[in-house]
Amino acid sequence: MTETEKLRIDKYLWAIRLFKTRSLATDACKAGRVKLKGQNIKPSAIVKVGDVYQVSKGIEKKIIEVIELSYNRTDSPTALTKYKDLTPVEETHAFKSMFHAPSLKRDRGTGRPTKKDRRETDDLIGGMFEEED
Repeated sequence: MTETEKLRIDKYLWAIRLFKTRSLATDACKAGRVKLKGQNIKPSAIVKVGDVYQVSKGIEKKIIEVIELSYNRTDSPTALTKYKDLTPVEETHAFKSMFHAPSLKRDRGTGRPTKKDRRETDDLIGGMFEEED
């Protein structure tokens, strides 16, 4: 492998736009949120085509397979061609559905909510957080 073919994992994660800055990618590696075959890896680990990484970023978890090496940060459509997202659909849907909760905004100028309005709001909020058996 020549010097130009070597690519660090922190630089790769930054180049494919999984992290906003390279230092955030480095910190994620140091904190154990980037794994290869279930093992934590250092930010200086060398990326190879075909490797499968598990990346945890907040509550979002991604499983990516390296398709092509990317040495420089590019636009988003190009970055998406550099890796394959292997994350199960259930996990992605669960993450996205958290942000599509019903909106509880009232129209401007309608005044304070009545007791009836408040009960309806409480029922709506209570139904969102109750666990189903």
